[in-house]
Amino acid sequence: MQVRTPAIEGVREFTPQVFGDDRGCFASPYQEATFSAALGRPLFPVRDISHNVSARGVLRGIHYTATPPGRAKYVYCPYGRVLDFLVDLRVGSPTFGRWEATELSGADCRALYIPVGVGHAFLSQQDDSIVVYVMSEGYVPEHELAVSPLDAALGLPLPDAPELRLSARDSSAPTLAEAREKGLLPAYDTCREVEAALWP
Repeated sequence: MQVRTPAIEGVREFTPQVFGDDRGCFASPYQEATFSAALGRPLFPVRDISHNVSARGVLRGIHYTATPPGRAKYVYCPYGRVLDFLVDLRVGSPTFGRWEATELSGADCRALYIPVGVGHAFLSQQDDSIVVYVMSEGYVPEHELAVSPLDAALGLPLPDAPELRLSARDSSAPTLAEAREKGLLPAYDTCREVEAALWP
């Protein structure tokens, strides 16, 4: 398994070997030994596993969880193809406001570890693309927040808006600057404390 350290503090990217033949393929997107070597500990205790299926042109995010409680995530795409975006929303982080784009697909089964306080979004590039989320906490609707993926100040490389399909929630989400001004963004130190407490 290959490991890459993206530009956002605390994020890791994992690309497993994919074994394919005329029957299909097999891959292990999470391997504890490799994860532990990269981050110094195994994956957090899992509290929730979810997935969504998206048509081509669907844009989901930028989503994050109020901290506390916060949620760390491990994300991969077992089928289809998405352009995945991570945005550092942690006020005080050395990489605050920075974003990283990574293609995730069923062809390579690449996975991302997303620390507490880092926002997540993706653009589906193929019909029926599936994104799987392995999470450190369960879903609580009132804790879930969003920043606009169309924020011009962020400048995510997205196609023109008519080609995108967003939920009403994502379409009306505040910009990064607005969310910060309203006190909606998590503090870097708090995120680090919450994340450290995930491991008993």
